[in-house]
Amino acid sequence: MDFKGLVVILLSSVFVNNYVLSRFLGICPFLGVSKKLNQATGMGIAVTIVMLLATAVTYPIQYFVLNKLGLGYMQTIVFILVIAALVQMLELVLKRFSPSLHQGLGVYLPLITTNCAVLGVAINNVLDGFTFLESIVSSLGCGLGFLLAMVLFSGLRSRIDETDVPKPFKGIALTLIAASFISLAFMGFAGIVDNLFI
Repeated sequence: MDFKGLVVILLSSVFVNNYVLSRFLGICPFLGVSKKLNQATGMGIAVTIVMLLATAVTYPIQYFVLNKLGLGYMQTIVFILVIAALVQMLELVLKRFSPSLHQGLGVYLPLITTNCAVLGVAINNVLDGFTFLESIVSSLGCGLGFLLAMVLFSGLRSRIDETDVPKPFKGIALTLIAASFISLAFMGFAGIVDNLFI
């Protein structure tokens, strides 16, 4: 694939096919860790790293082990095990080098193991028939899209916390309404990315 195709995959993954805002995967950390900007940014970076590493490890396992041995039906189990191992390694690194971020992410860091967005990226890269390079670019875009959604939503939630909101909308109700508005805003990118290199 040429450079333009890789750019389209990257931009589509960030804006059009955003795993949180258009595919609704990874909602748990999106809602749970987006109250503070530094935690939202840390979670977004951690998920991006795990997505990249998971794709880099699961792609060769899929094509050179599972497919060769006729064990394609084991894909989900194997991918979950790989992602769990990667998250454990990331948790150890964060605990050692960034204890404040590790403490701030709390229970949500181990939840990356079961974050359906990470597993979804790894599986969809295989289902879409991407090459290894295309899969890495797609994973980077999906991770950056997750990070962008986290940061935007964190900023929006901080503004919501500063305003006087009618009592029925306080809490999760307004949070979900705000998330839907961001999702609707991202729908506008669909036509732009499609026509980018025409």
